[in-house]
Amino acid sequence: MAPTTRETESLFRAINGRRAELVALAADLIRFPTVNPPGEAYRPCAEYLGNRLKRHGFAVTYVRAEGAPGDSDRYPRINMIARYESDRAGPCVHFNGHLDVVTAGAGWTVEPFEGVVREGRLYGRGAADMKGGLAAAVIAAETLIESGDFAGAIEISGTVDEESGGYGGVAWLAERGFFSKPRVDHVIIPEPLNVDRVCIGHRGVWWATIETHGRIAHGSMPFLGDSAIRHMTAVLERLEHELMPKLAMRRSDMPVVPDGARASTLNINSVHGGESEGHEGYPAPLVADSCRIVIDRRFLIEETLADVAGEVRAILEDLSRTREGFRYSLSELFSVIPVMADKDGPVATATRSAIRTVLNREAAIVCSPGTYDQKHIDRIGRLKDCIAYGPGLLELAHQPDEWVGIDDMVNSAKVMALTARTLLS
Repeated sequence: MAPTTRETESLFRAINGRRAELVALAADLIRFPTVNPPGEAYRPCAEYLGNRLKRHGFAVTYVRAEGAPGDSDRYPRINMIARYESDRAGPCVHFNGHLDVVTAGAGWTVEPFEGVVREGRLYGRGAADMKGGLAAAVIAAETLIESGDFAGAIEISGTVDEESGGYGGVAWLAERGFFSKPRVDHVIIPEPLNVDRVCIGHRGVWWATIETHGRIAHGSMPFLGDSAIRHMTAVLERLEHELMPKLAMRRSDMPVVPDGARASTLNINSVHGGESEGHEGYPAPLVADSCRIVIDRRFLIEETLADVAGEVRAILEDLSRTREGFRYSLSELFSVIPVMADKDGPVATATRSAIRTVLNREAAIVCSPGTYDQKHIDRIGRLKDCIAYGPGLLELAHQPDEWVGIDDMVNSAKVMALTARTLLS
């Protein structure tokens, strides 16, 4: 049974009354500098959130992803999972938010970890991506619980390492049944895809390292060596002028936003070559015997992972045949297959209906240009009814002066509360 107009209005009034509380919660989360890498402040942030939810009747569990990439006693990968069971049997709706944020970087006009409120916006690293969305989900769940008008269970998780692939967070938990039926039926991830969009999936990703090999020699006699950096310039030239134009011509039927991301893309994530710079003083005169790049290839649901990797390897093999002294190593870091949920599935349909009720306009169905933790819920948890929905603009993620609109946080809390109530009616 769908919620009545009177029930919906009561729920919305309650959320409006918690506007200041929502802003304060989001600001408190921002003040934990949960920078990843290396994984700062995970435990205190998880415990802050868990203690709050425990006071609202949730059973709270903390799970450390021991042995996961980056996990150590100094930087433990601590995840928080909270569950509230109603007194009536029913499905479970799970709100999953990641606690980690990327480094602040330069260019800020406000302090990145103070949670500054200014002209209807909350500023700070993670405000949009995604502590504002997580706070909105918490307020939505708490308000729905206080109404008492649902059957089944509500879960909220604060997980880690999403910014570096999610392997110490959602992937670890999914491998242990936390994101599978019968425990969970529907998942909402409040990533910043905007308050009037329902995100049903994302492009694929292939990260790899390419290393070119040379021969060390004295820098005053480079003719006695073989520069790996010069060999890497040949690789970069082929990627820039041969592969990237091909990728730009490919277009997906996935509703990826922004429009430029409907094409395949390749980014040179980093370049490392020659003598290490991790020391004081002047460098030594050396010909570089090694140069390494990290590439970030985003691909479409119409492409295969084998073809994605094969295109890069074909360029390297051709250089091996045609360029004197060219030697290389190619290593995959990780890969993710594109994911796309059913736009007419239960959680997507309920969320679209809630957006229509709250905002009085139709929701856009979109896919994300980058991956997020839906990939692990889909591939490992085998749970298909999963979407991303939350406040904030995707274009602000990882930017200086990142912010989320306070009105958007309140409206998204209403959408998430109404969606959960519909699914748990």
